[in-house]
This record gives sequence, structure tokens and C-alpha cells, in this order.
Amino acid sequence: MTVTAGPFSHVGLLYSGDSEYLDGTIPYILEGLKHDQPVAVAVPGRNLGLIEAALGDAAAEVELIDMSEAGRNPGRILPGVLLAFANNRPGPVRIIGEPIWAGRSAVEYPACAQHEALINFAFTDRDLSILCPYDRTRLEDDVLADAERTHPILSGAEGDRPSPGYAPDAVVEKYNLPLPEPRSADAFRFDLGRLAAVRRFAQMRAEESGLAHDRVEDLVLAVAELSANSVLHGSGNGVVRVWREEGHVLCEVVDEGTLSDPLAGRRPALPGQLGGRGLVLVNQVADLVRQYLRPGSTVTRIYFRV
Repeated sequence: MTVTAGPFSHVGLLYSGDSEYLDGTIPYILEGLKHDQPVAVAVPGRNLGLIEAALGDAAAEVELIDMSEAGRNPGRILPGVLLAFANNRPGPVRIIGEPIWAGRSAVEYPACAQHEALINFAFTDRDLSILCPYDRTRLEDDVLADAERTHPILSGAEGDRPSPGYAPDAVVEKYNLPLPEPRSADAFRFDLGRLAAVRRFAQMRAEESGLAHDRVEDLVLAVAELSANSVLHGSGNGVVRVWREEGHVLCEVVDEGTLSDPLAGRRPALPGQLGGRGLVLVNQVADLVRQYLRPGSTVTRIYFRV
């Protein structure tokens, strides 16, 4: 298996079993090290162990990241993993990123697929190569079809080929879906004069739902950022709801503004930039962020594991 890295390269590696996984990743890593390129490997823990063992002493030259922790929230991967590594290193950079694995939940997957699509727009002007492994024996056919849409090049045991279905915009829109209504949740309407009150409401509901104290603080911080964005950049008001569901405490903020930048919250603010940090912070503290964008409304739902 070979992967060709250009000024910007985003390749989907379709593999079956450990042998094909290592055949597709280890030469890619060693080629980068041979040319003194910084290399990061961000994959789930078991696969990280496979790569580290196969690299031997060379593993010390690679930044190893457990994606099941660092990328549990897919919205955190671009700012907290990929850009965090690439922005601090000049010249060509190589990254293996595996954001989608068999253990991902159905509620997480839409954000994962959108993340893979948005990579193509986040790095268009960078000398960067990203290789994304997909286990074709354990992932569903719909997931593998999405991999074709989000990666311009596909790689596997048969070599490299252009993806015939490449259409990242279509994937972003495909998963821009209405979120299921909660079975029961109190609603709190806020505006500029009620920003402090909405934080107290969120704190009380999160505590009643059994969220740990430190996580309550994270949820309140996220609500503060989302409600402030609604007031400053939306219609000036919004509605927040907090409830518990299937092992998570969920919080949803709805406003009448339209979020036009699909990469909002996925790019760290530049030094000296005013604003642009709120949604990044929300992605950092939440276990999952889902959004539904439509003209005249933005729905942001955040998840915190109990």
C-alpha cells in the first residue's frame, strides 16, 4: 500500500485486519520521518498500541495520541488535535487520524462524518498530509460510503485511487438534521438581561440530573458561551433546555440567528483576534456537540456523560 502526499492530501485508508492496518500506516510514518517531517498518530488506544509496537525505537520520534480520549467529541479534533499539531510546526506535516471506529455511537457518528468533510476546507492552503484509516470489516456500508465522499483519495491493499464519490459538501448537509425532541425538558427563555439567570437555571438543572460538580461547572461555562453568542450574534434572545437522557446530561440552546461558517468552533482563534473563542471552548469542555443549522435558527445541543 502506498499513499502519495501532496501540498494538501486527505486520504482514506480502507483496511481489513491488523496486517493491512500496519501495511498502510507504518510506511507512511517512516517515509515522513525519513524526510524529517513532523508526524502525529491520533488513533484509538488498541490501534495506537499496534503502531507503537511496530515502530519500535522510531515511536519516540512520533507524537502518539489516543483518539478515543482526545477526539471523543469530534468537534474537538480539528482545533485540539490536528490544528494544534500542525500550527506549531513549519513545513510539511503528516498526521494519521482515525476519528471513526466501530465503538462510535449512532449519536456521535454524524458529527464524525461532518468532521471528516470539513478537514477538506480547513487545510486547503497547507503543506499537510492526513491519512484516515477505516476498518472495512467492522464499519457499516453507509460509513464506508461516507468515507468515499469525504476523502478525495482512497487507499488500500490494491493501492491508491481517486474517490469516485468525493463530495464533502454533500456530507456536511446530509448530517445537518433536526435533532430528536427530548421526552421532557423545562425551557428557559433568555435575553441580554437574563444571561446570569440562564446560567443559574442550567446549573440547577444539571445538579438535579446528577452531573458531577466539575462537569456542572463545564456545562454552565458552555451555556454561558452559547447564550452570549445568541445575544451578541443572533437575534438577541434564545431558549435553553437541560435534561438527562441515556447516561448523559444534555443542554440545548436555540436562537434565531443563522451560523453561516461550518468551521465555527473548529478553528482556534488567531493571536490578537477578537472573538471566535466561544464555540471552540464549548467543543473543548463537552463530550459531544451536535448542531442543526437552518435559515433563521441555530440549534446547538451539548452532551456531558454522567
